[in-house]
Amino acid sequence: MKEKKPRLFGTSGIRGRFGEKVTLELAADTGRALATHLGGDGEVVVGYDTRTSSQLLENALIAGIVECGCDVTRLGMVPTPLVGYAASRLGAAAGVMITASHNPAPYNGIKLWNPDGMAYRPSQESVIESIIHSRDFKRKAWDELGSITTVDMRDDYVRAVLETVEIKKPLKVVIDSGCGAASHLSPLIFRKAGCRVITLNSQPDGFFPGRDPEPVPENLSELMETVRSTGADLGIAHDGDADRMVAIDDQGRFASFDKLLALMAREIGGKIITTVDASLCVDECLGDRGEVIRTRVGDVHVANTIAEEGARFGGEPSGTWLHPDFCMCPDGILSALRVAELVSARGPLSELLEEVPSYPNIRDKVPCPDEKKDIIMERVAAELSDQFSETSDINTIDGVRISLDDGSWVLVRPSGTEPYIRITLEGKTEEKARYIHERTRGYLENMIG
Repeated sequence: MKEKKPRLFGTSGIRGRFGEKVTLELAADTGRALATHLGGDGEVVVGYDTRTSSQLLENALIAGIVECGCDVTRLGMVPTPLVGYAASRLGAAAGVMITASHNPAPYNGIKLWNPDGMAYRPSQESVIESIIHSRDFKRKAWDELGSITTVDMRDDYVRAVLETVEIKKPLKVVIDSGCGAASHLSPLIFRKAGCRVITLNSQPDGFFPGRDPEPVPENLSELMETVRSTGADLGIAHDGDADRMVAIDDQGRFASFDKLLALMAREIGGKIITTVDASLCVDECLGDRGEVIRTRVGDVHVANTIAEEGARFGGEPSGTWLHPDFCMCPDGILSALRVAELVSARGPLSELLEEVPSYPNIRDKVPCPDEKKDIIMERVAAELSDQFSETSDINTIDGVRISLDDGSWVLVRPSGTEPYIRITLEGKTEEKARYIHERTRGYLENMIG
């Protein structure tokens, strides 16, 4: 029986613990595979985040790229959005970011970018993975190796971002960069935009001493308290590579992911792309100002759908937003600045968030062996709607999402990393949410056994 090769790429590039899944050997092979895929020709821009292993991985990756003929432009320690921006600005053949985004310090990863700043699609990643597994690298002779140069794109990026926003009145903003790649740039850009900035965890440090890189409420108590105690208008937190952001309102409260997305969708209008797990409040807040189109979970799927639909904005409820008028790479710094722009023009964030409706939601998971997931999901697609008499729509683009006549919905998706089937739902009332949950969980438990 032929040995099955391990899958390298997940939902956001290659990611894992350094020294285990993510090694110097894998970084070098990824560089070789990328350059081979590009035909040993063209420029590849490379950046890395603050993790202790990032420069090691960057060196190995670059060695592999150059060995197979492509030139490398080193960007240094920069946030992910700058890599996407540089790839599009410099006319590069590809971009690479060394990062594990919001994962803890022992993790690292490799994410690939297209010339327009959009992340590599799964089909492109499959090609790279196939080359790595086959080891069919097209190495070059000593006189055909690629070259290595270093370019500082930070000033260019700062100017470009500032040209896209206008802060109507001065704001006091607390920025918690989490010791990640936005530690210098995000506070600098906000100051240049006219804001008074207070910083937390703004020293780059791969041990992340201030907090865990993931900007979730349990990691942001210091930021919330600082916003309250200083009377700030807004708090902003980034993850390790600043491809996303979260906001704290003027009362020191964590802004709901879905509500913040809904506010920005309403402000921009037109076609808005989000994922199948996003709240109904996005649709209701947008109203007749545009159309919500849902796609698979993952920033690359949002970006791809933006391009297909000619949409003006897209984002995931996690705070990963894309602004196609600037670049097709998720940009937590630009997203944060546009939230500040919204607050400066429309009033306190706490009051704006109150304008967005809230609905009861439930997240749950049902144990399911990995080997049964495919057959279970086939049955869910065919049968789940039968559990509800008032089904209005069935979306199977990513799992199975059943919409009911009153706007309530349920999403059933298999976990990609654990032996579970996940349930996400939202009801117009608490009673309706409980009803949907009981029907869905009971159906899954009976089927899985």
